[in-house]
Amino acid sequence: MTPPRQVSAEVLEKLIVGFHGRQLPRELCDLLGQGLGGVVLFPRNFSDAAELQSLTAEIKRAASQPVLIGIDQEGGTRFSLPAPFTQWVSPEELGKLDDEELVQTQAAALARELRSAGCNLDFAPMLDLHLHPNSPVTLGRSFGGDPQRVARWGAAFARGLAGEGILACAKHFPGHGDATVDPHLDSPVFRGDLQRLMSTELVPFMELISARVPMIMTAHIFLPEIDAEFPASLSRKILHEILRDAGFDGVILADDLAMGAIAKVRAPWESAVLTFQAGSDMALICHDWNLVAPAIERLSSARHQGKFARDEWEVSHRRIERLRQKLRSAKEPIPAPDVVGCAEHRAIVEKIRSQLNRKPAQS
Repeated sequence: MTPPRQVSAEVLEKLIVGFHGRQLPRELCDLLGQGLGGVVLFPRNFSDAAELQSLTAEIKRAASQPVLIGIDQEGGTRFSLPAPFTQWVSPEELGKLDDEELVQTQAAALARELRSAGCNLDFAPMLDLHLHPNSPVTLGRSFGGDPQRVARWGAAFARGLAGEGILACAKHFPGHGDATVDPHLDSPVFRGDLQRLMSTELVPFMELISARVPMIMTAHIFLPEIDAEFPASLSRKILHEILRDAGFDGVILADDLAMGAIAKVRAPWESAVLTFQAGSDMALICHDWNLVAPAIERLSSARHQGKFARDEWEVSHRRIERLRQKLRSAKEPIPAPDVVGCAEHRAIVEKIRSQLNRKPAQS
């Protein structure tokens, strides 16, 4: 991929991109120097904690200003970090606890490991309710099916991250309901109406909005009872009339624009324009580096042609700048590298598992 030589920083700041391999591509360094919003990392990008720390340090050196470095660390799921990082208890298991403090404790320890490796954003907690036993989205990854309980556990997890200087990103708004299709592969459909959403799926998100979570990731899910044309991530009805009207003034992040759920319908660069017109502040392009340049070009062209409302674009810029300000005032000092997989963190896991093992005898 050869990106445009000079791109407006206010276009680049709206993208968080991924890459393959363990070397930071020169083109990505160029984009970071021009103001790219962030980089999303995966286990494919490093072999151990030291290599991750070296990579994040290189990203920060290349960036012209504070940059988001995000990673999936849900704990105990397929969207988690391998050893030597502590192998945490899964959200499904945490949801069986009667101890919010332990949920917060695990999240705080998890956050310390992320900070030691140079990350500053965790794409967690997941607030989708586990309502269908065979859901490929929520199985093992959800705190459960009770909206109030998921709200409490999600808020505790977010507090743990924030207390250790990691930005939380609650996901996947407005929830996957009882949909059974994996959005990585195809388009899930949820036929609940707004009343159903408000009473059930949105309850955890409302709790996190009240707690001032800094970022919410949207889902590529169709809700035809609310918007018959666009999935939630591209829907102005859902992003503005539901999420913004609920009082959320943090950053709205669109999930990977190349995900099967929407890539089968429209090209990622088209979705990039649509999601920002709908009200997103930032968007992910995670797995195909060759999609980054077309997305940048299409966004730059759309902005030049006046396809984005000027006042909304400026407000969105201020939201992103607030996130960057949080990075500028990040908690110090950075935890030492040996915090990764340390005995103290393994003891937290053992304590949680001990409680879980005792729980059936108490019921």
